[in-house]
Amino acid sequence: MFKKLLIESSIILKTAGIPYIVVGGQAVLLYGEPRFTRDIDITLGIDIDQRSRVIDAFSMTGFTPRPKDFVKFIIETSVLPLEHRESGIRLDLIFSFSPFERNAIERAHHVEIDGNPIAFASVEDLIILKIFAGRPRDIEDVKMIVIKNPELDVKYIIEWLKSFEAVLHQPLVQIWNEIIADY
Repeated sequence: MFKKLLIESSIILKTAGIPYIVVGGQAVLLYGEPRFTRDIDITLGIDIDQRSRVIDAFSMTGFTPRPKDFVKFIIETSVLPLEHRESGIRLDLIFSFSPFERNAIERAHHVEIDGNPIAFASVEDLIILKIFAGRPRDIEDVKMIVIKNPELDVKYIIEWLKSFEAVLHQPLVQIWNEIIADY
């Protein structure tokens, strides 16, 4: 069902002219090892000021907004959580606003699924997003991705982590170095 929903979401977004990348657990499945995931996370190449484009694009589909006041939710969180009526699978549409996210969308890795090109975050951009999120599950995902993808652009990863460190005052490069120390 996830494959079907990835294709359906991709077609909806392409038809609406909204650039995107698949991130989160679905992207981890592409670059790492199979693991359980309950949702699909997609970063959109537009900010919340264009939310009506997304709402309109998904309004006549099998997806329904989860929050009652989903416009307020979008404004507060920059996320539109949808649920697929038939399967109950959650689709989180994440509005982007940073140069990193826009760059990640431009660097998308297109994977054909049943003849449909789906835009996934590059392996490096997924690693950066996972380190930025920093939850234990995210760090484990990064470790698995590093093992499976030895040909990483480490310089690119470190440059973006350093730029996030300057703003967040968190030791992101140190976290990266600890992850790769064993490999």
